[in-house]
Amino acid sequence: MSNSPIRTIAIHLPQFHPTPENDKWWGKGFTEWTNVSKAKPLFKDHYQPHIPSDLGFYDLRLAQSRADQAEMAKNYGIDGFCYYHYWFNGKRILHEPVDRILESKEPDFPFMLCWANENWTRRWDGLDQEVLMEQKYADSDDIDHIKWLCETVFSDKRYIKVDGAPVFAVYKAMLFPAIKKTLKTWRLEAAKLGFEKIYLIGVQSSGSGYIQPEELGFDAAMEFQPDWTQLQKTDLWTRFKYKFGLNKGQPVVFEYQEIVEKMLARPEPPFKQYPCITPSWDNSARKKHNAIILNNSTPSIYGKWLKSILKRFKPFSKQENFLFINAWNEWAEGNHLEPDKKWGLGYLEETKKALDEIKNLS
Repeated sequence: MSNSPIRTIAIHLPQFHPTPENDKWWGKGFTEWTNVSKAKPLFKDHYQPHIPSDLGFYDLRLAQSRADQAEMAKNYGIDGFCYYHYWFNGKRILHEPVDRILESKEPDFPFMLCWANENWTRRWDGLDQEVLMEQKYADSDDIDHIKWLCETVFSDKRYIKVDGAPVFAVYKAMLFPAIKKTLKTWRLEAAKLGFEKIYLIGVQSSGSGYIQPEELGFDAAMEFQPDWTQLQKTDLWTRFKYKFGLNKGQPVVFEYQEIVEKMLARPEPPFKQYPCITPSWDNSARKKHNAIILNNSTPSIYGKWLKSILKRFKPFSKQENFLFINAWNEWAEGNHLEPDKKWGLGYLEETKKALDEIKNLS
């Protein structure tokens, strides 16, 4: 791990293994690699497809694949993974990697969960309205959910905590009919199950509105990059929306360098929020229409962005010190620290270089 005063957490997608649901919805044997491998360039010098190098087209059911990821992350300064967690009234999907991590006690690498609490739709096909699995909220489910988390996950010695309180993130708080009530229920039920405190983070995700964490009952917020909510308030969005025809199914293309400058120019929020950075973004492998692309991302530009964040971020306490990277392995969104055939270990090397500089200064 980095041994820096900041804990660097990489968001992790557990989509890289077959599931019965994906077989039914997308075809036998579907995994995230299905979309990744068939991506095509959409314009001159467009970087597609993103093909993995060092770790290959792995299967997260395999202990060796999970061990290789953890070892690589440790070597380049990542302090833990934040796995997306998919819970639908007690039914979980894409859960096998985390289940095997819990059962085997390997790898010995810190982790936390973020509840991706959206409906499961055919969004990848551009059919957002076709709901495959609906997210329903209920008081009884709030209790069942936190009970499962406390009894199955939070007690793991590797689980990421703040002063003993397990950290749990919610991706889209504004989808809840009564988020304050849910969070209060979680805290009360967790206390009954032996967790005096739990540390709840609300993600500033696209379409969720810009949340004020303490007003909703969260301990803190997590910035999410790319921050489309903020981007849509800038001249960049208007310029590229009309230039590339957002409503005509064509990709919307932004320059990565310009996005970095816009994000760094924003003032710090007047509440507790953890910073986030993205190495790149290109979801054209997933979306046939209206893909959004951050063009011309390079390890060097990413490294400068990361150094700028690290220099100005002051942890809120010794353990309230998270910096999130989106993402470790979102391959179909062109958004990954894991090495590919174009850049190799470049993004990881820039991550380690920036973290080492902060460590040496502390």
